[in-house]
Amino acid sequence: MLSIEQNIMIDRETIKSIMLDNQAEVTKHKVIPRDFSFEEFGNYVFVGIRRAGKSYLLYQRIQQLLAQGMGWDEMFYISFDDERLEGFKAGDFNLLLEIHLEMYGKRPVMFLDEIQNITGWEKFAVRMANNKHRVYITGSNAKMLSGEIATTLGGRYITVHVYPYNFKEFLNVHGIIPTKQSLLATEQRAEIMRMFHDFFFFGGFPEGAKLSVKRDYLTSVYQKIYLGDIAARNGVENVFALRIMFKKMAESVKQPLSFTRIANIVSSTGAKVSTNTIISYIEYAKAAWLIVPIKNIAAKFSDRESIPKYYFADNGILNLFLLDGTTSLLENLVATHLLRLYGRDDAVFFYHNKIEVDFYLPEQETAIQVCYNLNNADGTFDREVLSLVKIAKVLPCKRLIIITFDEERIVEVQGRAIEVVPAWKWLIKN
Repeated sequence: MLSIEQNIMIDRETIKSIMLDNQAEVTKHKVIPRDFSFEEFGNYVFVGIRRAGKSYLLYQRIQQLLAQGMGWDEMFYISFDDERLEGFKAGDFNLLLEIHLEMYGKRPVMFLDEIQNITGWEKFAVRMANNKHRVYITGSNAKMLSGEIATTLGGRYITVHVYPYNFKEFLNVHGIIPTKQSLLATEQRAEIMRMFHDFFFFGGFPEGAKLSVKRDYLTSVYQKIYLGDIAARNGVENVFALRIMFKKMAESVKQPLSFTRIANIVSSTGAKVSTNTIISYIEYAKAAWLIVPIKNIAAKFSDRESIPKYYFADNGILNLFLLDGTTSLLENLVATHLLRLYGRDDAVFFYHNKIEVDFYLPEQETAIQVCYNLNNADGTFDREVLSLVKIAKVLPCKRLIIITFDEERIVEVQGRAIEVVPAWKWLIKN
């Protein structure tokens, strides 16, 4: 029978082995840099949906530091998804420092991946920041940013919400760097449009960007989020109702949805659920970063919180649910890009009060409509344009924009200039 001392020694040797394995793995990994700049002496918490590329950002930073002359004797990388760390507890964090000091005798920069797997991690993170350690953290659970933890970490860490690749990053992965010339040249523009079609339907998850069979990959990612991060982690027993809820939310992605309406829709399929259960399911999905709500800036407070529009974190996931969903995919694409640009906490709204405007950005004083095409045979042109003109009379609007699939022009209406821009070009320029 092993003694306690022997058990500690085995644990220490395991951690040493993990640290050394990770040195080799991170160093050899080919990282295509994300569109992100690190503050030289900042501590970071990267959060977002599973497989969005948070670990790649840690790899990117480590490789930058290695290129600047820092060695592995001055840093370590640990992923808490590593099965060899099963049983690791918050009280074991200090062991990481002890082992690195034992190996190298130097104070390390710490890269701690998927830290949400360790309950109580935030106390260690705060202590390290207070002791002037440099720390980089990733996590896949939005509960990491709940009010209590955000207060605990307040002012000590820079929080970055990580989404899958944006379109410029997606092009970069395929060796395409858009320029003014390439946007005009026929062959290069055609290649960009081909890439946009791929990105539009299958999204930007980094590991799936170059796969030929993307749908199978996306299905596996969704199953892991839906069954693992949401159902298993939260003890959801009615998995059928959960699955139906996501399907119905995907089919209604452009519409405001109340908790009660979602409960009624799901219950009508035979999967009886209460409104309170639906509220819990939605909170679980938000915590896993699968869905993101956008509120109605024209609504009273209670309706803002309870009747938002829900968008999926990536078009590839949304497209798994849709048969003919080009208009929904276009709006979802714009929503996620706006959230990526401006954040998801009361920076992006929609407007619904007699008129409907898809997005309103208060700080930018910008109103945006999303329309696949502006064919006026069904009144689409008049409806989209006049809604923008009307919102400009109610809220400050320096810019009025209509994002389409491939149309581009300037529309002058009642003394206001409305920019009509194709989504692929808008994504490249913003």
